[in-house]
Amino acid sequence: MARRLLVGAMETAGVDREIAMEIGLALSEACANVVEHARSGSRAEYQIRAGITGNCCRVEIIDGGPGFPSDRLHGITHVAGPAAENGRGLMLIRAMTDHVQLSNHPRRGAVLRFEKTLRWRKDALVQVS
Repeated sequence: MARRLLVGAMETAGVDREIAMEIGLALSEACANVVEHARSGSRAEYQIRAGITGNCCRVEIIDGGPGFPSDRLHGITHVAGPAAENGRGLMLIRAMTDHVQLSNHPRRGAVLRFEKTLRWRKDALVQVS
């Protein structure tokens, strides 16, 4: 649902469809990571914040799980094996966006932020120069 809302809003505003879909894929991967790694019992609660400033879309996902392990925060990248069924989420997010930042929330949980430079269609509702 979050992906559809964000992609739909960007497309309505006039963001190039390819860029909107890349941001949507990154958001889907981030949400899947929360559901996989940050669930509490049968629930995975998280917040998504997204906004466009000028030519940049910024997305932030905050969860209530245990947070990122310190090796992830210090840039050590996990590489999934070729036969693995999961483990490629952050790699895909990094490939689809321009900047990714991982941190732990001061109280509890993980924070994932990413940014992507936007391209606009000629018929965009939002006029960005």
